[in-house]
Amino acid sequence: MSTTRLSGHCYCGAIKFEISGESDWIGHCHCESCRRASGSVMTTFAGFRPEQVVFTGAMPNRYTTADGVSRSFCGQCGSPVSFEIDSRADEIHLHLGLFDELEQTLPRNHSFIEEKPSWLHADEHLPNVDWSPDGEA
Repeated sequence: MSTTRLSGHCYCGAIKFEISGESDWIGHCHCESCRRASGSVMTTFAGFRPEQVVFTGAMPNRYTTADGVSRSFCGQCGSPVSFEIDSRADEIHLHLGLFDELEQTLPRNHSFIEEKPSWLHADEHLPNVDWSPDGEA
C-alpha cells in the first residue's frame, strides 16, 4: 500500500477505525470457519499490529472460541470487523470490505486455498500462504 493512513467503518457507521502505517499483509482466506463467520465464500483481511489500529465510536462486540480465536462484530448492524488468534497475538486482521480506501489495499496472497470452492475464481495469480495450526506462516 502506498498510504500510511487508512480508515473504515461498519455498515451502520457505529464502529469506525483509523490505521497508521502499512499492513503486514493483505490476503484472501478460504477456510471454513471464516466462510461461516462472514457468510461469504471467502474473506479478505488486512493484518496490522494492534497498536496501529484505533477504534472510534462504538467498540466492537466479541465472540471467542475455545481454540483461541476471537472475532469482533458490530452489535448494531452485525458487520464482521476483525479476527484475532492467541497464537498471533501481535496481529489484528481487519475485514477489508470495511475500508474506505479499497483501491489502495491490494491483496497479496491466499490462505487455505485447498478449501476454496472450485467455481470461485479470484486473483489466481497470487501465491498461497500455508498457515500452520500454531499460527506460523
